[in-house]
Amino acid sequence: MRTNYLFTSESVSEGHPDKVADQISDAIVDLFLSKDPEARIACETLTTTQLVVLAGEIRCKGVFENNEWAPGAQEEIEATVRETVKRIGYEQDGFHWEKFEFINRLHGQSAHIAQGVDAGENKDEGAGDQGIMFGYATDETPGLMPATLYYSHKILERMAADRHSGAAPFLEPDAKSQVTLRYEGSLPVAATAIVVSTQHKLGYDENNPAKQAELEAYVKKVIADVIPPVLLRETEYFINPTGTFEIGGPDGDAGLTGRKIIVDTYGGAAPHGGGAFSGKDPTKVDRSAAYITRYLAKNVVAAGLATRCTIQIAYAIGVSKPLSLYVDTHDTGTVGDDTIEQAILGIAKLGGLTPRSIRTHLGLNKPIYQPTAAYGHFGRAAEGDFFPWERLDLVADLKAALA
Repeated sequence: MRTNYLFTSESVSEGHPDKVADQISDAIVDLFLSKDPEARIACETLTTTQLVVLAGEIRCKGVFENNEWAPGAQEEIEATVRETVKRIGYEQDGFHWEKFEFINRLHGQSAHIAQGVDAGENKDEGAGDQGIMFGYATDETPGLMPATLYYSHKILERMAADRHSGAAPFLEPDAKSQVTLRYEGSLPVAATAIVVSTQHKLGYDENNPAKQAELEAYVKKVIADVIPPVLLRETEYFINPTGTFEIGGPDGDAGLTGRKIIVDTYGGAAPHGGGAFSGKDPTKVDRSAAYITRYLAKNVVAAGLATRCTIQIAYAIGVSKPLSLYVDTHDTGTVGDDTIEQAILGIAKLGGLTPRSIRTHLGLNKPIYQPTAAYGHFGRAAEGDFFPWERLDLVADLKAALA
């Protein structure tokens, strides 16, 4: 295993066009789950200049039944979409929460998919699709996330907070960050390069050196506030390297749901099964199984069984039992990886990791998803019903199973 290397991860802000699409899709998921905890949702969003389009399949009691919309349902959907864009902060000529054209092309769920997924009298509920999902944890940061992604998220979260509070009035919603760390002994020792590109108000560019310097000084202070000084001794900074970034968001580039799956997960530090999360109800194992594998990997590391852990799980559409479970502790485990696999499968409250048992154990049939759609689905604090896959309540069970 290499112990001296450079590694890089990126993040994007809530105003990035793809993240705007993710947040709209998850706002729709939350809306439908608030009406019907057993709702089925697959909502994709397209954003571009003064346009938002929804497409996908749904089934929701009291909202869309027998291929008909309930009175007022479409108006509530549109209001939810516009409120999401307003919260992000888009009031620009090219994309304004009040002025964009809205098109709703959601329709009923395929009956052929439904018959394979729904539970029957003699059949447990099956997975909503086939696929492989991965979870990961590492002891690099307190939240057991890769440090490169952790710091990339933190930079943009701070900038967004300052923009919303008015502390940084020259910022606009769209932004990207990228952090490169040098690792020695598998732990980060220095940030060798940090890239931040942020949309800004008119004039904060190379055409006005004083305002450009103000923006650069602000970004460097944010970086210094969120990254430990010991890591910043040899850092090269790239702040708005193109010079000007006034046109951004959906006006600058089209956005689509599910195009930032590495930002959403582990910043490239772990494998990805390929399925996006946002816009999907938790019967879709792309989402729920990715959450349970993160939960399992995090608890393995927190239990002291390894300093790094990757877990893969696989499903077939319409089949409740997972096809495989694979644990890799990257030669950092205190017990064998196969032993950890058997311990996980033997924990009764996990219910064999069927789709329904995952949703029951983590409490996923609730409107808890819009907060996940920016700044990562993992490494966040588990508070109330939100981010339940970040809990560390399986540590005792793992230790007992291995005793």
